[in-house]
Amino acid sequence: MPKKILIVDDNVLMIEVMSYILINNGYEVIAASNGTEIFDRIKANRPDLVILDARLPGINGEEICQLIKMNQTTRNLPVIMCSGDDETIHQSLKQKGAPDDILQKPFDINKLIEKVEYQFAA
Repeated sequence: MPKKILIVDDNVLMIEVMSYILINNGYEVIAASNGTEIFDRIKANRPDLVILDARLPGINGEEICQLIKMNQTTRNLPVIMCSGDDETIHQSLKQKGAPDDILQKPFDINKLIEKVEYQFAA
């Protein structure tokens, strides 16, 4: 049974690109385009990993990551935070409820797969 990855990004093209890469590497992909959908998707689909954009409309990725990591049910769910902003990435690693890893945008295909595989091996 393939591992399930939930991608949360408000950029539809980014979701399509990541989905294509991950599906072609044997993963099942679920997508959400905003932060309000994420907890319903987690509950309904039970993903093995979340790839989360740091900047989302409404509730941002840093807040979502904190909620995931501070919730008893989801705290062990690995989260990879994505951002094109170096400052955002470094700040998110210092916060309470920090992501498990970061992925700098734009990203290399191999870097994406490497980070995903690392989380599943951990």
